[in-house]
Amino acid sequence: MRIPFSSSSPRLSLFTGILCISIYPILIRITPVSGVTAAFYRLSIASLLLWPYILGRKQWKRETLRFWKPLVGCGLLFAADIASWNLSIQYSSATQASLLTNLSPIWVGLTSFLFLPQKPSPFFWIGAVVALTGLVLFMGLQLFTNLAFDRGFGLGLLSGICYAAYLMLSKKVLQNVNLLNFMACMTTVGSVFLLCFCVLGKQELGGFSTLVWESLLIQALVCQLLGWFSVSYALTHIPAQQVSISLLSQAVLTALLAWLLLGEQLSASMMLGGILLLTGIAITFRK
Repeated sequence: MRIPFSSSSPRLSLFTGILCISIYPILIRITPVSGVTAAFYRLSIASLLLWPYILGRKQWKRETLRFWKPLVGCGLLFAADIASWNLSIQYSSATQASLLTNLSPIWVGLTSFLFLPQKPSPFFWIGAVVALTGLVLFMGLQLFTNLAFDRGFGLGLLSGICYAAYLMLSKKVLQNVNLLNFMACMTTVGSVFLLCFCVLGKQELGGFSTLVWESLLIQALVCQLLGWFSVSYALTHIPAQQVSISLLSQAVLTALLAWLLLGEQLSASMMLGGILLLTGIAITFRK
């Protein structure tokens, strides 16, 4: 499998990945299964498709096993992000959970500033403030009046921390591990974790209609394989803090797709917030 981008186009790869991931909430909305169940099949189907290709084409690198601990960590963090986000929605609301999860750029920036030699530039912090302000406007100011510091809040915060940790750890792992090998190992570990979560939580795992299975297949092919493959490729060329802030644009792209495909309305505050959010992202890429 070759990356459909040259090494000079990591930003195009990042945009493609974000666009593919942005379709996920639309598919979840029209697929009558729990978010955790959908995430399990998204990862497991991707894993089942990757391994035959890797082994058949002799793409497996034996030295990958030297990094099994961080690879397991990446899979667990990715799955924990999804699981805690879905639990946060159950205990609070989708809006609050999404806002707290999208604080991940702050955690990435702070961790980089405190512990890594490559510090975030002033443009990153300026852009992050502008982008997060846009995100708040996009989601609605009334969110803060209804903010509850409860179990749902804690789980949403945990989701954002796991998301940030995944981005930073995966960037480090990808310096030593082949991208295909990384994706196969990460999706395998993540799917095992989510399967356990589904079984313990008594989530429905079968008896779905053909339409549901088709949706789950699209989620695996487009959102997981193409989407996160492209984001991971970009992550090998772009600093983790810039990737994390760029991923905030999912909210804008999802809203545009929902407007085009589902006929959902876009308010003036959403449009203003979206413009601010995208402006903030652009600022972080200035040097």
